[in-house]
Amino acid sequence: MNDLPLIDRLMADISRRLPAGLGELRDEVERSVQAVLRETITRMDLVGREEFDVQQQVLLRTREKLEALERSVAALEQQSS
Repeated sequence: MNDLPLIDRLMADISRRLPAGLGELRDEVERSVQAVLRETITRMDLVGREEFDVQQQVLLRTREKLEALERSVAALEQQSS
């Protein structure tokens, strides 16, 4: 998963809120927060948009096949009764 845009947005927001006069401490806080964010996002085991879209299409095709099979079974049941 490409988490850089999310982390970049969060870091930009956090950086805007940090006081400008912190100097080196500001840089250290930014690095620490970025490391924590990356670790947290990695642990969440999120799925990327591309993979989600692919799985959504697989599910749609599976659903269509299931509905076709249900219709076939219903037709066969009608014929046998």
